[in-house]
Amino acid sequence: NNLSIQYSATSDKKTVINLTNHAYFNLNGYDGGDVLGHTLQINADKFTAIDENSIPTGELPLVAGTPFDFTAEKTIGKDIEEDFPQLKNGMGYDHNFCVADYDGTLKTIAVAKADKSGIKMEVKTTEPGVQLYTGNFLDGTVKGKNGISYPQRASVCLETQHYPDSPNKAHWPSVVLEPGKTYTSHCIFQFGVVK
Repeated sequence: NNLSIQYSATSDKKTVINLTNHAYFNLNGYDGGDVLGHTLQINADKFTAIDENSIPTGELPLVAGTPFDFTAEKTIGKDIEEDFPQLKNGMGYDHNFCVADYDGTLKTIAVAKADKSGIKMEVKTTEPGVQLYTGNFLDGTVKGKNGISYPQRASVCLETQHYPDSPNKAHWPSVVLEPGKTYTSHCIFQFGVVK
Protein backbone atom coordinates (compact mmCIF):
# COMPACT_ATOMS: atom_id res chain seq x y z
CA ASN A 1 0.00 0.00 0.00
CA ASN A 2 2.90 2.36 -0.53
CA LEU A 3 5.16 3.88 -3.15
CA SER A 4 8.71 3.85 -1.81
CA ILE A 5 11.33 5.98 -3.55
CA GLN A 6 14.97 5.54 -2.59
CA TYR A 7 17.62 7.81 -4.08
CA SER A 8 21.35 7.12 -4.07
CA ALA A 9 24.23 8.95 -5.75
CA THR A 10 27.99 9.22 -5.60
CA SER A 11 30.39 11.60 -7.28
CA ASP A 12 34.11 11.97 -7.88
CA LYS A 13 33.82 15.74 -7.55
CA LYS A 14 32.12 18.10 -5.11
CA THR A 15 28.50 18.18 -6.31
CA VAL A 16 25.27 19.94 -5.38
CA ILE A 17 22.39 17.44 -5.21
CA ASN A 18 18.77 17.75 -4.10
CA LEU A 19 16.49 15.11 -5.66
CA THR A 20 12.71 14.90 -5.33
CA ASN A 21 9.59 13.50 -6.98
CA HIS A 22 7.04 15.89 -8.47
CA ALA A 23 3.97 13.61 -8.55
CA TYR A 24 0.56 15.32 -8.54
CA PHE A 25 -2.16 13.74 -6.38
CA ASN A 26 -5.93 14.04 -6.28
CA LEU A 27 -7.08 11.49 -3.74
CA ASN A 28 -10.67 11.76 -4.99
CA GLY A 29 -9.57 10.32 -8.34
CA TYR A 30 -8.56 11.60 -11.76
CA ASP A 31 -12.00 13.21 -12.20
CA GLY A 32 -12.34 14.33 -8.58
CA GLY A 33 -12.39 18.10 -9.18
CA ASP A 34 -10.15 20.34 -7.10
CA VAL A 35 -8.27 19.38 -3.93
CA LEU A 36 -9.44 22.31 -1.80
CA GLY A 37 -11.58 19.96 0.30
CA HIS A 38 -8.70 17.58 1.02
CA THR A 39 -7.45 17.91 4.58
CA LEU A 40 -3.75 18.24 5.21
CA GLN A 41 -1.50 18.12 8.23
CA ILE A 42 2.22 18.96 8.00
CA ASN A 43 4.75 18.37 10.76
CA ALA A 44 6.51 21.71 10.25
CA ASP A 45 6.85 24.78 12.42
CA LYS A 46 8.58 26.96 9.79
CA PHE A 47 8.54 27.48 6.02
CA THR A 48 10.91 29.01 3.50
CA ALA A 49 9.66 32.46 2.48
CA ILE A 50 9.83 33.36 -1.23
CA ASP A 51 9.97 36.61 -3.17
CA GLU A 52 7.66 37.62 -6.03
CA ASN A 53 9.72 35.42 -8.40
CA SER A 54 9.34 32.36 -6.11
CA ILE A 55 13.01 32.51 -5.07
CA PRO A 56 13.62 31.74 -1.37
CA THR A 57 14.62 34.86 0.57
CA GLY A 58 16.54 32.99 3.27
CA GLU A 59 13.92 33.75 5.91
CA LEU A 60 12.28 30.90 7.82
CA PRO A 61 9.06 32.37 9.25
CA LEU A 62 7.07 30.49 11.87
CA VAL A 63 3.84 28.98 10.54
CA ALA A 64 1.94 29.75 13.77
CA GLY A 65 -0.78 32.34 13.27
CA THR A 66 -0.46 32.32 9.46
CA PRO A 67 -2.24 30.57 6.57
CA PHE A 68 0.82 28.27 6.49
CA ASP A 69 -0.07 26.60 9.78
CA PHE A 70 -0.91 22.98 8.95
CA THR A 71 0.29 21.66 12.33
CA ALA A 72 -3.35 20.78 13.00
CA GLU A 73 -5.34 19.14 10.21
CA LYS A 74 -7.24 21.62 8.03
CA THR A 75 -8.53 21.75 4.47
CA ILE A 76 -6.14 22.91 1.77
CA GLY A 77 -8.71 25.51 0.71
CA LYS A 78 -9.31 27.00 4.17
CA ASP A 79 -6.75 29.81 3.91
CA ILE A 80 -5.46 29.57 0.33
CA GLU A 81 -7.22 32.76 -0.82
CA GLU A 82 -6.21 34.84 2.22
CA ASP A 83 -4.73 38.29 1.63
CA PHE A 84 -1.24 37.21 2.67
CA PRO A 85 1.95 38.26 0.81
CA GLN A 86 3.48 34.76 0.69
CA LEU A 87 0.32 33.28 -0.84
CA LYS A 88 0.32 36.05 -3.45
CA ASN A 89 3.99 35.39 -4.28
CA GLY A 90 3.23 31.71 -4.96
CA MET A 91 -0.29 32.15 -6.36
CA GLY A 92 -1.25 29.77 -3.55
CA TYR A 93 0.96 27.30 -1.73
CA ASP A 94 4.26 26.70 -3.52
CA HIS A 95 6.53 26.65 -0.50
CA ASN A 96 8.93 24.38 1.33
CA PHE A 97 7.94 23.44 4.87
CA CYS A 98 10.74 22.69 7.36
CA VAL A 99 10.44 19.39 9.25
CA ALA A 100 9.97 20.31 12.91
CA ASP A 101 12.11 17.58 14.45
CA TYR A 102 14.51 16.78 11.61
CA ASP A 103 17.28 14.32 12.46
CA GLY A 104 17.77 12.47 9.15
CA THR A 105 15.65 9.45 10.09
CA LEU A 106 12.53 8.36 8.23
CA LYS A 107 9.49 10.11 9.73
CA THR A 108 6.03 11.25 8.76
CA ILE A 109 6.07 14.80 7.41
CA ALA A 110 2.51 15.06 6.08
CA VAL A 111 -0.89 13.38 6.02
CA ALA A 112 -3.48 14.20 3.33
CA LYS A 113 -7.07 12.93 3.34
CA ALA A 114 -9.64 13.09 0.55
CA ASP A 115 -13.03 14.57 1.34
CA LYS A 116 -15.02 12.31 -1.06
CA SER A 117 -13.18 9.00 -1.55
CA GLY A 118 -11.94 8.45 2.01
CA ILE A 119 -8.41 7.78 0.74
CA LYS A 120 -5.58 8.84 3.03
CA MET A 121 -1.95 9.44 2.03
CA GLU A 122 0.85 9.59 4.57
CA VAL A 123 4.17 11.06 3.40
CA LYS A 124 7.37 9.90 5.10
CA THR A 125 10.86 11.20 4.46
CA THR A 126 14.47 11.34 5.61
CA GLU A 127 14.69 14.89 4.21
CA PRO A 128 14.47 18.17 6.20
CA GLY A 129 11.69 19.65 4.06
CA VAL A 130 8.63 19.10 1.92
CA GLN A 131 7.45 21.39 -0.87
CA LEU A 132 3.69 21.91 -0.85
CA TYR A 133 2.37 22.84 -4.30
CA THR A 134 -1.35 23.26 -4.92
CA GLY A 135 -1.59 23.16 -8.72
CA ASN A 136 -1.51 26.95 -8.92
CA PHE A 137 -0.45 27.06 -12.57
CA LEU A 138 -2.81 24.39 -13.89
CA ASP A 139 -5.29 26.10 -16.21
CA GLY A 140 -7.41 23.39 -17.82
CA THR A 141 -5.15 22.94 -20.86
CA VAL A 142 -3.57 19.74 -19.53
CA LYS A 143 -5.73 16.71 -20.26
CA GLY A 144 -5.54 13.45 -18.38
CA LYS A 145 -7.31 10.11 -18.30
CA ASN A 146 -10.47 9.98 -20.46
CA GLY A 147 -9.80 13.56 -21.64
CA ILE A 148 -10.43 15.12 -18.22
CA SER A 149 -9.05 18.68 -18.02
CA TYR A 150 -7.05 19.69 -14.98
CA PRO A 151 -7.99 23.20 -13.82
CA GLN A 152 -6.21 25.25 -11.17
CA ARG A 153 -5.97 23.41 -7.82
CA ALA A 154 -6.91 20.03 -9.35
CA SER A 155 -4.04 18.39 -7.50
CA VAL A 156 -1.54 18.67 -4.69
CA CYS A 157 2.18 17.86 -4.62
CA LEU A 158 4.16 17.00 -1.51
CA GLU A 159 7.80 16.90 -2.64
CA THR A 160 10.28 15.73 0.00
CA GLN A 161 13.60 17.52 -0.33
CA HIS A 162 16.26 19.77 1.16
CA TYR A 163 15.26 23.43 1.15
CA PRO A 164 15.21 25.04 -2.32
CA ASP A 165 18.18 27.33 -3.06
CA SER A 166 20.22 25.72 -0.25
CA PRO A 167 23.55 26.18 -2.09
CA ASN A 168 23.07 29.93 -1.66
CA LYS A 169 21.98 29.78 2.00
CA ALA A 170 24.93 28.74 4.17
CA HIS A 171 22.75 28.55 7.32
CA TRP A 172 20.44 25.91 5.80
CA PRO A 173 21.09 22.13 5.74
CA SER A 174 23.78 21.47 3.14
CA VAL A 175 23.11 19.90 -0.26
CA VAL A 176 26.80 19.46 -1.08
CA LEU A 177 27.97 15.91 -1.76
CA GLU A 178 31.68 15.48 -1.13
CA PRO A 179 33.81 13.30 -3.45
CA GLY A 180 33.63 9.62 -2.56
CA LYS A 181 30.64 10.10 -0.25
CA THR A 182 27.17 8.67 -0.94
CA TYR A 183 23.96 10.73 -1.10
CA THR A 184 20.86 8.85 0.07
CA SER A 185 17.26 9.92 0.46
CA HIS A 186 14.08 7.94 1.14
CA CYS A 187 10.48 8.99 0.57
CA ILE A 188 7.35 6.89 1.11
CA PHE A 189 3.81 7.71 -0.02
CA GLN A 190 1.70 5.31 2.06
CA PHE A 191 -1.98 4.87 1.21
CA GLY A 192 -4.92 3.81 3.34
CA VAL A 193 -8.49 4.72 4.13
CA VAL A 194 -9.92 7.11 6.68
CA LYS A 195 -11.45 5.17 9.54
